[in-house]
Amino acid sequence: MVKRFQENPLITPEQVKPFHPDHEVIGVFNAGVAKFQDEILLLMRVAERPKSGDPDTVRTSFIDFSGGKGKLKTVALNKKDERYDFSDARTVLWKGTDTAAYLTSLSYIRIARSRDGRNFAIDDRPCIYPETEREAWGIEDPRVTQIGDTYYIQYTSVSPEGIGVGLISTKDFRQYRRHGLIFHPENKDVAIFPEKINGKYYALHRPVPKGIGSPDIWLAESEDLIHWGNHRHLLGVSGDGWEGGRIGAGAVPIRTDEGWLEIYHAADKNQRYCLGALLLDLNDPAKILAKTEEPIFQPEADYEKNGFFGNVVFTCGVLHEAGRIIVYYGAADECVAGAEMPLSEIMAKLKPYR
Repeated sequence: MVKRFQENPLITPEQVKPFHPDHEVIGVFNAGVAKFQDEILLLMRVAERPKSGDPDTVRTSFIDFSGGKGKLKTVALNKKDERYDFSDARTVLWKGTDTAAYLTSLSYIRIARSRDGRNFAIDDRPCIYPETEREAWGIEDPRVTQIGDTYYIQYTSVSPEGIGVGLISTKDFRQYRRHGLIFHPENKDVAIFPEKINGKYYALHRPVPKGIGSPDIWLAESEDLIHWGNHRHLLGVSGDGWEGGRIGAGAVPIRTDEGWLEIYHAADKNQRYCLGALLLDLNDPAKILAKTEEPIFQPEADYEKNGFFGNVVFTCGVLHEAGRIIVYYGAADECVAGAEMPLSEIMAKLKPYR
């Protein structure tokens, strides 16, 4: 069912010029997608870290807002320092806890542009860069929702205080308006529906409970895209299988004749990430009509199984064109790749939801 692009991977870290001096790009992935004028735009998450010539030292950067205006700051951590746990390539934890001391990279959003959807030219500078204290540790995993002539960019906002979701709007991908946090920590994987439903905006989101509960998909509604409420649980993790660890929204939902099609991600307890599909009622997105029982897309190619964080396919952006679903996805938390699937085959995989 899945046809990977022959050009894969489409964009790798080696193709992206670092924005910060004395840094290296270690990942370009999890891109939101938008069609603007005659181009396809990928709003890519770019992860950079300071270069380090010492194998016993982990160097990382963040934006220091202690002086008011943000300033890049770099720290060096000794791997023998018993205060820290370096076992996760993405995060340095305080030893014996699940609390982050630092991230191992600083992320921001940069645009790649294409006319054919396969060959991309990459902007030299970020389009969205950390500007507030709530973004001190980076900006990650954007989704792009077009409503009328306005594009709403939902993104993960990371700081020592936690992971929340910010919102930025633009009409031309040159000037951007910040709307602040729309979901407070701990939350991520927000995907706003591309039109009002019965007079209200809707969004999928994924709170991460620290006590009771698991990382599941929830639904919220809003009158203005800023203030969200009437939160309802939509879909939970299941057993020990491919979606037994965590699940969350992937791309912005797509309207079809049968319902809202949502391509979502799920991870098992070994953090292997796959994609599945949901079909939601057009007039009541809190109602699941159907769901895939098995993944529709899973890591199989070498660039998906091996990389910065292997065994991952993760999408923030899809397009619906001529009966095909085109998926732009992050592979192994390292590169951007593309694939296409016939919409009819995805629909055939859906099973009535009980």
